[in-house]
Amino acid sequence: MAALDLQRLDYFNVGSIGPRCLEILPGSKDSQTQKVVVGDVSGTVQVFGVKKGQVGQVFKAPLGRRVSSVCLGGAEGTTPDKIFVAVGNEIKGYTKKGKSFVSFTTSLSDAIRVCRVKGSSVLVCSEFVYNRYVDLKEAAYYMSADSINDLAVLNTSSHDHRAVLACQDRLLRVLDGSDLMYEVEVPGPPTAVCLWGNDGGPNGDDLVYGTIDGQMGLITLGKTHPDHGWSLPNDLDRGGVTAVTFYHMLDNELPEMLVGRDDGFVEVYMFDDMGEPKLKYSYCAGESITGLRGGQVNSSGYHEVVVSTFKGWVFGLTSELQHMIQQSSDQPLAHAVTEVQASKVAQLEHEINEIQNHVVKEREKYVASSGPGKQGYSTASKFSVNDKFVLSREDASYVLAIEVQMSLDVILLQCDVPMDVVDSEKSSAVMSISQCDPSEGNFFLCTFRCQANTTRFEVKLRTIEGQYGHLNVYITPRTQPKICQVLQYTVKPLSLHQRSHYIDEDKPYNLLKLSGNFSMAEMHAWVKFAIPEVSERPPVDDVATLNFVSIFLDTDLQVKYQKGSAIFRSDNISTIAILKDVLSREATRKKVMLNTSVEVNDESVAHVLKLIHPKLE
Repeated sequence: MAALDLQRLDYFNVGSIGPRCLEILPGSKDSQTQKVVVGDVSGTVQVFGVKKGQVGQVFKAPLGRRVSSVCLGGAEGTTPDKIFVAVGNEIKGYTKKGKSFVSFTTSLSDAIRVCRVKGSSVLVCSEFVYNRYVDLKEAAYYMSADSINDLAVLNTSSHDHRAVLACQDRLLRVLDGSDLMYEVEVPGPPTAVCLWGNDGGPNGDDLVYGTIDGQMGLITLGKTHPDHGWSLPNDLDRGGVTAVTFYHMLDNELPEMLVGRDDGFVEVYMFDDMGEPKLKYSYCAGESITGLRGGQVNSSGYHEVVVSTFKGWVFGLTSELQHMIQQSSDQPLAHAVTEVQASKVAQLEHEINEIQNHVVKEREKYVASSGPGKQGYSTASKFSVNDKFVLSREDASYVLAIEVQMSLDVILLQCDVPMDVVDSEKSSAVMSISQCDPSEGNFFLCTFRCQANTTRFEVKLRTIEGQYGHLNVYITPRTQPKICQVLQYTVKPLSLHQRSHYIDEDKPYNLLKLSGNFSMAEMHAWVKFAIPEVSERPPVDDVATLNFVSIFLDTDLQVKYQKGSAIFRSDNISTIAILKDVLSREATRKKVMLNTSVEVNDESVAHVLKLIHPKLE
């Protein structure tokens, strides 16, 4: 296989860019460069192109509200060169030159998260609801049991309307119209899905998924059942997958797979003779990747990976610069820079000087208006934070990641239950742990002082099951005047459990039975309070069954509940004891009378001790 040697080439910076808000328009001719479409959280969609080394704006459309999704579409059998933008619960369409040709309001009550277009069909998802519109009329509706993270449309035929929902409860839900065909369990909550090769492979039903904990896999979604293909574990301990696409970077038979991650890594995978992905190139941008596409943007004939980031950068990873250096290998490196690039550097230097002068003038105005005896005053504006607090199965710890658009100064963590900081190579901040007085409800206080120009912070924390409360994160960026923003995360009683869709019936189970005058919604709220990865939305069925697994001891927990009764099964008696204590307290707080009974299986004690013994060694 040929090697890849790509260099970064910055194009422009806009407002903060969310996921699924980057696209590349197809070129009208093979020799023509392509245009980049990007939407940002400030509510603007823009199209840029590069001509003679200069980045120029084709059009800009201010929409007033956050752009949540951008996709391309077109009539069946034509080149998808129409731009579709999701803003709130509306869909707006533009031509590649910026002319608006459609605008309609969907029936969704919440904001659209994902938008896809296939022929005359527009498919949209909010947090829980999926809709398909044909000629702007609703043709399909489905309400998911858990939040929807991404959407893919199978490419088998124009008459096949199957869609795939990537849901937070570790399931891919395959829909045919409004009907659920089947569900496919994946190793983690899926955050990005893409058809293999962007067209679904030979039959149009091959799907690649990426999870929040960085794993990936291939699944063939047949009409009756799925077939699992290759799987790609996160052996390098990198971030969660935020974007996946395919593009022919090299002259190989199979396209390369392009992957973006939330810790800033961009990866290019090639496929061997067995169809297995092999990592051939990676680049760390130092900030969360929100989108990526393949194309020829800067120069025709040079393929590149175009990337968007949370901070608003759009840049390309191209082989053009390396090619120029190789062409001029007999000259000093400085001669490899063309006149166009020299002109571009001069223009950038001019722009930097203008910005610096503008900043100086604005700072002088601020000082003049806020000095002694002046009526002016400072106000703290809320800044955008890209954060996650997820459980890592690898070392049974929580990964807390914080990212802002400006440089970070201090991160302070405070928790009312005991916590430990796990050593991690990803954090370069200086840590200081303070002594706390537990009698004041303060068990954990830790300060991190970040290095200069740090915009992303990550730390691993370990919790203790049975101890539950709240983790407060105080974020102070390097700004004047000083401001601080607070985020709060819930530490749940069974914090080291995660969702599963399988339970081993051969294990020795202990039982906790509850009965009383409680509703289905009340019991669901109690289960959500005690166990992670439970949906905000109560189940629609009369009886709900949820399975969980402890990532620390690999013990199982099954919850089966309905109006007036609930049964909890676990092969760990400690899990049953914690649930009994927590649920009794919640019922007392709500003034609900509970009848509880516990059935202990003596074999479970020896069973759990055997699981603990290897960890003690």
